[in-house]
Formats: sequence, structure tokens, C-alpha cells
Amino acid sequence: MTLREGMPLLYQQFIALFKKNLLLSWRNKSATCLHLFSSFFFIFLIFSSHPIPPCDDKFNTKFPCYDFVWSGNQSRRVSDIVSAIMANNPGRPIPTNKVKSFKGPEEVDVWFTSHPLHAPGALHFTERNATVISYGVQTNSSSATKRGRTEDPTFKFLVPLQIAAEREIARFLIGDPKFGWSFGFKEFPQPVVAKDVTISPLNLMGPVFFLAFSMFGFVLQLGSLATEKELKLRQAMTVMGVYDTAYWLSWLIWEGILTFVSSLLLVLFGMMFQFNFFLKNSFFVIFLLFLLFQFNMISLAFMLSSFISKSSSATTVGFLVFLIGFITQTVATGGFPYSSTHSLSRRVIWSFFPPNTFSAGFQLLIEATSVPGSPGISWSKRDVCSKMDDATCFLTMNKIYIWLVRTFFSGLCVHSIYFDNIIPNASGVRKTIIYFLKPSYWTGKEGNKVEEGRICSCFGSVPPVEHLTPDDQDVLEEETLVKKQAMDGTVVPNIAVQIHGLAKMYPGMIKLGNQSFLLCMNIAKDQLFCLLGPNGAWKKTTISCLTGINPVTGGDALIYGDSIRSSVGMSNIRKMIGVCPQFDILWDALSSEEHLHLFASIKGLPPVSIKPIAEKLLADVKLTGAAKIRAGSYCGGMKRRLSVAIALIGDPKLVFLDEPTTGMDPITRRHVWDIIQESKKGRAIILTMHSMEEADILGDRIGIMAKGRLRCIGTSIRLKSRFGTGFITTVSFLENKNNGAGNSPEPLKRFFKKHLKVEPIEEKKAFMTFVIPHDKEKLLAGFFEELQYREYEFGISDIQLGLATLEEVFLNIARWAELESATAEGTVVTLELESGILVEIPVGARFVGIPGTENAENPRGMMVEVYWQQDGSGSMCISGHSPEMRTPQNFSVLYEPPSQVLGRTQRRVRGSVIAYESSD
Repeated sequence: MTLREGMPLLYQQFIALFKKNLLLSWRNKSATCLHLFSSFFFIFLIFSSHPIPPCDDKFNTKFPCYDFVWSGNQSRRVSDIVSAIMANNPGRPIPTNKVKSFKGPEEVDVWFTSHPLHAPGALHFTERNATVISYGVQTNSSSATKRGRTEDPTFKFLVPLQIAAEREIARFLIGDPKFGWSFGFKEFPQPVVAKDVTISPLNLMGPVFFLAFSMFGFVLQLGSLATEKELKLRQAMTVMGVYDTAYWLSWLIWEGILTFVSSLLLVLFGMMFQFNFFLKNSFFVIFLLFLLFQFNMISLAFMLSSFISKSSSATTVGFLVFLIGFITQTVATGGFPYSSTHSLSRRVIWSFFPPNTFSAGFQLLIEATSVPGSPGISWSKRDVCSKMDDATCFLTMNKIYIWLVRTFFSGLCVHSIYFDNIIPNASGVRKTIIYFLKPSYWTGKEGNKVEEGRICSCFGSVPPVEHLTPDDQDVLEEETLVKKQAMDGTVVPNIAVQIHGLAKMYPGMIKLGNQSFLLCMNIAKDQLFCLLGPNGAWKKTTISCLTGINPVTGGDALIYGDSIRSSVGMSNIRKMIGVCPQFDILWDALSSEEHLHLFASIKGLPPVSIKPIAEKLLADVKLTGAAKIRAGSYCGGMKRRLSVAIALIGDPKLVFLDEPTTGMDPITRRHVWDIIQESKKGRAIILTMHSMEEADILGDRIGIMAKGRLRCIGTSIRLKSRFGTGFITTVSFLENKNNGAGNSPEPLKRFFKKHLKVEPIEEKKAFMTFVIPHDKEKLLAGFFEELQYREYEFGISDIQLGLATLEEVFLNIARWAELESATAEGTVVTLELESGILVEIPVGARFVGIPGTENAENPRGMMVEVYWQQDGSGSMCISGHSPEMRTPQNFSVLYEPPSQVLGRTQRRVRGSVIAYESSD
């Protein structure tokens, strides 16, 4: 199958990602509606917001304070009106303890005199008759100043009290609880300034409210980008070969559409509520200002997403951006910094923050409609200065537009892509700060040479990884072969992956001991390679390095001839690999069918083939019935099957399967095994798992890692024969074998003891199990021939012979690695013997000598065999020990602790590690 490349692939990825964004927004209707229609609520809030402010907001207030006081409490109708004023105060009902009542104005004056600055104003009501209720407003008209800010009591306290009183009196008299009206406030004509300035709520609160309105889209966009990063969804798409251009363009176009609609609705709602700002200024002048401002907020979200790794941080960042915008709007008074008193550089720096430019443009539109009879700013006059003194005019709407366009394209948008490439991700991958200056970035022609800094750690230099000669002969031969091929430049046609000296070390970990891995091996085509190891063996790190998720410290790996150390090479590699990660990386809101269509488009499959291929894969993993169900409702096993299907989409040449059958029931697991077996034709598969049964069945070749090193490599039979305890022999007895006294199992035990010098490791009424060491292999033919001849004598019904299990091999390798690490780092656990002695032993030690048990009859002392197993976290722990036994002659000491006796009151000793294999 021919996959798309170049511009056709870019376009196909863009369409698929755009559709993904559309589906996610459609299925998150509440957030999308909030983004689109929040402008209505802000416009309505401005329209209806003339609340009576809390007394705490007044400068120089004394406590306890009251929002207002009133007189006329002898009238029930007046009391009802005041109660309505308190209950219907916009945005904040006034509590009863914040209002004080009196009988008449005289009592109010007496209270004001004795309690100065305890209330900002008073309402005086008089009930004239059934249809007439008069009122008066009493406030202190003196302005107050605090920290350079002046408080205007007329607009802040008098007007809200007047509006509230008139509104509730009118509602009470006409019987309409929703009756209301708008109002205007004009300064008195002055001789010098021949104009009347109309002050409306939009003039005072517009910039802050519209900045808050833009925060909805900003926070939602930032949260979406951070969520895809946090859940590693973008990483999954990157590993599958998505272009960064397609990713960012899909988000930009989709958010641009939402922004266009929300800006259009904002202007229409403003016109619907009859604000002069929207009616007098040109529709296109206002619309373009809001549109460009919100586009700048999109690019700001793109840029900040490079610094944010948690979706929960999006709200915090949004609040900080709003807070900074609010502060800058407060500072920007008197034309700052757009005046002759400020330098050009200061104006440029100030304008890089989009809310500042938007606020300046908004102020121009406000000033153009603040004078009665002013036609506002028309489209044809957008480049005409609205100030009377053209010599001091620095801003026009056209300049605002030009600057917003510049900051979007050449500023924030470019910076977003640049920062996204140079800022390290969670794994430390980034590009060099001058990556765009390299011709290979633009041409895509780079070759396969290793270049430091192309994919590198963000923390600077790291110490070199020390090479250790492998202990295992098979691993040493594999390493020698790989090095020879690398030095000779030999290209082996049947090799899919060639790893030579691949190393990883994190900065600072050199102090912690062996915290690195070093690999040299080949993985052939048409082969399933099983990579096993306990937790902490660096299996996942190996896969992350091979797929470009993690940067490498040293060495290299060639995947079908392309280097993972080259950014262009890694781009080529990602076109031909599929990855099933350890943990499912899926969108909860998308179905399995939509997932496969998305990743098939990213891979570049022809559009006509996407649907049939997706249907076949869904059928293979038994998800056809759930194809249209959202993945968020899947169980763990269904998600794993979907991840396997995603890894196989696009016919990849190399497939990484990291514990693919976790959480599956036995029937489904067997079915997936069949899929994996069939899938290795024409490709290489690297499989990691904890199931030894799975590795034994599926693996053509098996490698076991421990503590960052490859400990053994080969086929299952090879590993069992070299690292198992030996041959497992199970002898089953006839049903009446032990019924008679003459049919004792002792003769059979003596027969094994005499010929092979072994004892049964398990003895039951129906069978016995023996472990025969490998060094007895030459004796087995004659031994079993004689045993079969004497079957009737021993009452034998069946004899089974097999190698040790792969799980036993795995535990032996893990135990030796733990022992090696424990002796180097001094990691010990305590073993309590039946005699009460507490013995500290290195983790993984099998035979342990007990200090202090030597005597004349037994100069070598006593020892025990320690049994180990893995706990739930994959760490080695003691499962038991043998009885104390004499230390034999044929032994050597692997590890001798510096001090053996530790305790005085309670006997605590440090055991020595003995190398011993029983032969008698």
C-alpha cells in the first residue's frame, strides 16, 4: 500500500485533526456554548448593572458600615419598596444588616452627625397618596482621594441609589416586577469644552468586561492544548507521524471559526441592547477590533501552552493574564504610552501584550461616541485621527489593526511554534535554539549521521555512560557482531533494528549508582522480539528512545537504515512504526472507529481505503459491536484492544507493543495472540510484557533486561537450557501404587539418588517431581531407558520430562541482577532464622553463610538457601528459606561483609553470599 507524503499528507492530516476538534467541541456542548454565547451575558450584565455598591468599597469608610440608610419606615408600602431594592440589587442582594431605617429625615441627619462616614448615602420616602410616592437622595458630594485614585460619589453612590429607588417605585405602582429602563449621564456644558460627554456603563466597565469575555475562549483553548499534552495524546500523534504544521493549523482554523462567530454575536448583541457604542461606530470597525484581539489571544494561548504541562494550570494562567490586563488598563490613563512623552520603544513593548492594544482601540471607539450627535468612526475614516490636536495623535483604528495583525503573524504565532520546538517536553526532547537556520530543516535532506543537540536533553550535558563487558556469552557475541557491522558499515537486509551502544543517563543520577542502560543488539525482520525485565529494568525507556519520545545520551539505533539521533531520520522512522503504549492514550469523547480513522489519516492511508481497513481491524480485535461507542465508556480490556488496533493501522514495518494484553480475559488474550502472530509477517515486532507464558508462546527471540543492562538473549529453549535449574521430571503413579505396604515410593527415590544424585522437590501421593541439573544431561538417555524398563516395579503410570519454565529463568536473572546491585550499593534485607538469629543479606542472595556457626566439627559453619519472589510492585522479596545446613566443601564466597556481628542483646549478623550448586 502506498502512503501519502508531502502536501497531500499535510492536507489529509489537517482535515482529520480539524474533524477531531469539531467532534470534541460538539460533544462538549456546554463549553462550546459558553465560548460562543458568553458575550450575551456580559452585554446583559453591562446593560443591567447599576448596583448599589457595598459600603466597604467607599474610601475612608468607618465600621460598622451600611450600604444605605432610609427614612419612612412607618409606611408598609415604603418598607416593601426598600425590601425590593435590597433583593433586586444587580449582582448582589443587600443583606438586612447592611441597611438601617428611620422614621424621618431629621433622625437621619442626627445619625449622620453622630456616625460620620458609616454610610455613603440615604433614601427618604414619603407616601403622598395611593398613586404618588416621592423620594429624595442624600449623599456626600465631596470627592475622596486614596492612593492617587479619585472617588466620584455622584456616579458611584447617588446614581445607583436613584436608579434603584425609581425602578422599584415604578414596578410597585404599575405592578410589573420586571419593569426597567436604561439611563444616560451627561456633564453640564462648560464654556471651554464645547461638547457634552455621555458616560455610560460601557464606557467605564467595557474594557474589563470584554477582556473577561475573551478569557473564556482563551482558557478553553489553553486547557484543550494542555489536556492533550498532559494525557500524552499529542505525543501519541507525534509518534505516529503527525506534522506539527497540521496540528497547529487545525487548532488555529477551528478556534478561528469559533472566534469569528463569538465576535459576530458580541457585536449583534451590543446592537440589540441599543448601546451607542455599537450603533454609532461602523459595524465592521468594531467587529474587526474584537476579531483581531481574540485571534491574538489564540496565539497567546498557543505560546503559553508550550510552558504548561497540566490542564489544571490553564485556569490559573487565564486568571493571571486577566489580572495583568486589568492592571495595565488601570495604569494606561492619560494616553499612556501613546503620547509624545513616551518613547517609541516603550509603545512597542507595551503593545506586544494584546489586551493593551485592544484597550487602546476600544478607548478610541468610546471617545468617538461619547459626544452627543457624534457619528462614531466609520470604515472610511478608520485611519483618521479622532483627536482634535493632530500633532499629538499617535493612534488610529487602522494602526491598531495593523499592529494586531503583526503581533499575530510575526510575533506571538511565530513564537508559539518556535517555543514549542525549543522548550523540552516532559521527556526532555527539544530542538536546538537555531534549528530553523539549518538547511536540513527546510529541505528534509540530512542523511543518517548522529548529531548531538538534534534530539537532546534540556538539562545540558550529562556524564558519559561507562561501558561494562557483558557477563553472558550470548550477549557478548551479539554486541561484538553489532559493533563489527557498525564499524564496517555493513547493511544487513534482513535486520529491521540495529542498536549499537544505545545509552541513556539522566543528569545527576550518576550519584545514585547504576542509573543508566546500554544496549547492543539486532532485531530481524519477520521476527517477534520479546523484551522482558522486572520493573525498573528500563524496558519502557528503551522503547521511548527508539520512538523518539526520550532523548538518548550516547550510541545510536538504526531502524530500517534511519538514525534515531537525526530529526529527519526520526521523521522517516515515524512513518513506518506503530506503537501500543503501556497505558492507553485515547480520547474519551471519540469512538474506536473515529480513533482508527484519525490515525489512519495521520499515517497517510488513501482516503478510499481508510474505512475498510478500520472495519477489518475492529473485527480483528472484536470491537465491531462497539465501533460507534465512545472510548471513555470502554472497560480496560476493550481499550487495550483498541490500542493494539491503532498500533497496526497503516501497515507499519516495525510495531512496538508494550504489555498489549493487560486487562484482557483469557479468550480475548488468546485471540490477540493470534493477531500478533499473523501481524509479524513482513514486519518486526518488539513486545514487552510480564507474562512469561505469553513470551514463551509468541517470542521468536527473547531478551531479558535488568538494572539497565541486557542480561541474556536467545530463543526460549536456549534461555531455559542455560539459565534454568535443569530438567523438570514428573513421575506419576498408578492409582493403587501406595495402597500396599510393598509399594513404597522409597525405591524410586533411591533410584534417582543413586543415578542422578537428586531428591524430589515435590512429593505427593499421585506423583513426584525432580529437578535434574544440566550437567547430568549425558546420563539421561540411559537413565530414562532403565526407568522405563522398571515402570511396573516402581508402579509408574507416566513420565514427563521438560525444561525449566521461562518464569524460573526470569526470576534467576532478576535475582542475580538484584544481587549485583545490592552488593555494590549495600542494599540489604533482614532474614529471621528459626534459631532466632537475624541475618542481614544482600537482595537476591540465594545461598547465605551464617557467621558464628563455625566449630571444630564443622569448621565451615552453617548456611541456608533463601527463596525469592517478586511482590506486587515487581521488587524482589523473601518468600522463605531452607532449614540450616552444613556448608559443603565445594563452595566459594561471592560477597564477604566488612563486619559480621552487629547486635549484642539480640544476635544480629551480616551473612556472606556463597556460590554453590548442589550435586549430592
